[in-house]
Amino acid sequence: MDTNFELEKYIAAHINQESETLKELFRYTHIHILRARMLSGHIQGQLLKMVCKMINPTNILEIGTFTGYSVISMAEGLSGNESHIDTIEINDELQPTIEKFINKANLADKITLHFGDAREIIPTINKKYDLVFIDGDKRQYPEYYKLIFPSVNPGGYIIADNILWNGKVLEPDTNNDDYTKGVIEFNEIVKNDKRVEKVIIPFRDGLFLIRKMSE
Repeated sequence: MDTNFELEKYIAAHINQESETLKELFRYTHIHILRARMLSGHIQGQLLKMVCKMINPTNILEIGTFTGYSVISMAEGLSGNESHIDTIEINDELQPTIEKFINKANLADKITLHFGDAREIIPTINKKYDLVFIDGDKRQYPEYYKLIFPSVNPGGYIIADNILWNGKVLEPDTNNDDYTKGVIEFNEIVKNDKRVEKVIIPFRDGLFLIRKMSE
């Protein structure tokens, strides 16, 4: 018996279920989109939604939209009329899929889509954020962190996905693997950053939960 798989099924059966739009998006992504494992999925989606309900953010930034599962999950957790999410995706071929499911979820007024390199787009968005979700190119995690940090409100949160990187963070020799190097460097930057509180949640491929302390 695959214990991890059975435990995940157990967890999924004991938490709030996906909306019909998210369920359809999950299925569509696995049928039609390459690298569907990049999808956040039911459990992580519910976690992100719960975080939004807990901290009640006004502005959220997401780096790495993929097909839109995580941004829709977060938008479902927003309460105030002024709450909004900016989400950045480098692959513009995914635009029709993302827009289709955001519209199905009736959340177009809550989400602004940006397509292109996040490192170029972030400086053009003049906002302060209460929550940033990083799930883009792992090679660029250190750059994302440095770029977004000034835009995070004191007391705001950064959540970074995939920071255990399939256990590769434990390997002493990265063999010129720039993706693993990026994740390891990011983790070390956060570890040594005295401006933040942080904890790693060993869920799926690891989530770094980071809180910017008051300035």
